[in-house]
Amino acid sequence: MTAPSSPASNVTGRALHTLPKAHLHLHFTGSMRITTLRELADKHGLRLPPALTTQWPPELSARDERGWFRFQRLYDAARACVRDEADMRRIVREAAEDDAAEGSRWLEIQVDPTSYAPFVGGITPAIEIVLDEARAASADTGTQVAVVVAASRMRHPLDARTLARLAARHAGVGAGSVVGFGLSNDERRGMTEDFAAAFRIARRAGLASVPHAGELLGADHVEVALEHLAPDRLGHGVRSVEDPEVLRRVVEEQVVLEVCPTSNVALGVYGSAAEVPLPRLLAAGALVALGADDPLLFGSRLVDQYSLAREAHGLDDAALAQLARGSIEGSQAPPDVRARLLQGVDEWLGEPQRAMTVDRSAVSGAVCSARDAV
Repeated sequence: MTAPSSPASNVTGRALHTLPKAHLHLHFTGSMRITTLRELADKHGLRLPPALTTQWPPELSARDERGWFRFQRLYDAARACVRDEADMRRIVREAAEDDAAEGSRWLEIQVDPTSYAPFVGGITPAIEIVLDEARAASADTGTQVAVVVAASRMRHPLDARTLARLAARHAGVGAGSVVGFGLSNDERRGMTEDFAAAFRIARRAGLASVPHAGELLGADHVEVALEHLAPDRLGHGVRSVEDPEVLRRVVEEQVVLEVCPTSNVALGVYGSAAEVPLPRLLAAGALVALGADDPLLFGSRLVDQYSLAREAHGLDDAALAQLARGSIEGSQAPPDVRARLLQGVDEWLGEPQRAMTVDRSAVSGAVCSARDAV
């Protein structure tokens, strides 16, 4: 890993939207374009909170219970607008299109089918709709889309076992398959160890273990997840730096950390992008894959995370290429896909550097046009 230069010294470089990469931390509802959300609300005659109509992206903080409640209320309002098969298919397709525009060639989109089951006849039709559209969008966009089924900490652990069995029935390799099982929502809720049985079901089916841990809670919760859920990756995991022993274990066990800088700042975990301890994780030897988490609420997509790494931490192109490699190697992409993408990273790094400013104008068109529409 190339050592970061000073944050102010390297804010230009190769175009980040042409850097091949994988996207491993993107939630289904949270992947929506703000314009799509507004159109779905209008379609179904639903009223959105002002934060999603006139003040986007909303100001968020989850340092306390009130902050998390605000985040969850906005997320629930958005999720309530997804009410039929066409809506679900649109979300998958647009996520693939947006990732394709950003150089993401492998996307693992995370979905809890429970939320959409009442509108399409159950959790099985819900996941099958997502998988079917994932296959179609993969063929049309060039970005291969796989699925992570995620249980919620807010529900009973028995519900998680039901979802794990559903995920196991659709487990596979490649686009249009379930490749992982996760655990999301407020990590301050529920007892992590109570979900261990669900993760055992998923592991027996060959699914990757990809729970959230180490964003709203510290390194102690990372350790709990390591003990009970045997993760291949951790959603966030960024606060493992707070305990050298926990970080050592993360590195030794080669657990990939899905670091989402914009999410960390928006939710108040860190005061600024510069405070996100990405360089410390990299220096310790941690495997890191940058993710956008919930662009709908945070107002930034995948390439923005790479831009932040370049601007806030001074990572040069070699270091950014290594982050892209980490995302590919940490993915559940088939070996031939990984090999092709890794070759693409090497080719990107071998291209002559062209002086250019931040890539947002090229890769965040949907975000910029949405802001203009507010």
